[in-house]
Amino acid sequence: MHALISKVEAGIRQRGLLKAGGGVLVAVSGGVDSMVLLHVLHALAEKQGWRVVVAHFNHRLRGAASEGDASFVERAARRLGLDCVVESGEVRSLASERGWSVEMAARELRHEFLARTAKRLGLGTVALAHHADDQVELFFLRLLRGAGGGLAGMKWRGASPADKLVALIRPLLDQPKNALLEFAREEKVRFREDGSNASVDILRNRVRRNLLPQLRRHYQPGLDRTVLRTMEIVGDEAEFVQETARGWLRDKARVAFARLPVAVQRQCVCLELTRLALAADFELVERLRLQPGVKHSWQDGWLVRDAASGSVSFEHSVTAALNVEAQVMEVRGPRGAESFAGVQVTWRIQARGARSVVRAAPNRERFDADQVGPRIVLRHWRPGDRFQPSGMAQPVKLQDLFTNAKIPAAARRRLLVSEAADGRLFWVEGLRIAEPFKITEATRAQLEWRWHRARELF
Repeated sequence: MHALISKVEAGIRQRGLLKAGGGVLVAVSGGVDSMVLLHVLHALAEKQGWRVVVAHFNHRLRGAASEGDASFVERAARRLGLDCVVESGEVRSLASERGWSVEMAARELRHEFLARTAKRLGLGTVALAHHADDQVELFFLRLLRGAGGGLAGMKWRGASPADKLVALIRPLLDQPKNALLEFAREEKVRFREDGSNASVDILRNRVRRNLLPQLRRHYQPGLDRTVLRTMEIVGDEAEFVQETARGWLRDKARVAFARLPVAVQRQCVCLELTRLALAADFELVERLRLQPGVKHSWQDGWLVRDAASGSVSFEHSVTAALNVEAQVMEVRGPRGAESFAGVQVTWRIQARGARSVVRAAPNRERFDADQVGPRIVLRHWRPGDRFQPSGMAQPVKLQDLFTNAKIPAAARRRLLVSEAADGRLFWVEGLRIAEPFKITEATRAQLEWRWHRARELF
């Protein structure tokens, strides 16, 4: 038996991830991580009496490559004599409909599919292929975004975000990527490469390919061990604070909110926001924590924390409903124009020659046409929108940018925003252009973008 199989078997037994005679749905993308997980669990299945079923979700984000992944996984399952369930979903449509990022929409559809399939097949457990390197990358991603207790990372076992009755397990969580690659090489496990993993436009890839090698080489050779230990400590402490906060919220005879440790106060507010299906943004948590009984503007209404009970309530505005309409522009040919919600937009595509001169002008911007793509969506701001203004290292909440720019709440809902073909925002009326769409030395064609509003908003 290969050493990796023995290690994974020991980890599953010690942590009670799978019981003998049980069943598991294995989420397989076709990449090396999930293919190794599939082969390891298949190798252990007969000995443990497990029923193993393969599941693949086609996100339809990479055209023929996505279809190829689905076919590859089906063939792999067939060679192992395993049942395979394949489904697909319209990720971009969901992202546009709900104002989410493509990544968030993909995760939502994927987890819903996995949980629903596991329950339908009577399995109750889904195995995911996250490994130790994923944990380290996640630590730095969350650190850069200011995640606080989220630095604890992923757990070996937890409930599915789509259905609490379905368990998610991660049997490879203590195994480094190199161990998985070695297993695939020695056991001749076939897998497919996702071309998007090489793109430095994606923050996770920049962390993996640039930041972590620098830290390991120049600052801490034992970085992975140190980070994983830190995540374990933070996780245990965050779990204690969260349980203390839950107990305080349940208890009727309790100490005053103001006398609780600050960490417990914050966690109480976070739990209340989670109950309302709202993101626990740090600034919002602090405002609610420090100012009980005060109405705080949020999305299309107000949030208020009760001083005594600590409960947070949400009150919708009756005067300002969000405009959810959208209009698609096909950017084909040298020029064109569209009118949307009282704004006239004109565009022109030009080759970027060596002598191109860009002069500033009111209501005119220039973008890299290839980055924007052939399809643009005009719409209004939606809660959850993220935008990366020129000069910023990563996207931030558009609502925060509006607040910093002192744009009135009523005007925000009427400002125009534009999505590129990949779903990212490249232009927001009144703000500077998006960093990833700037014209650079590599730009081959530029999109000149002009707009005119019949009446000023503010």
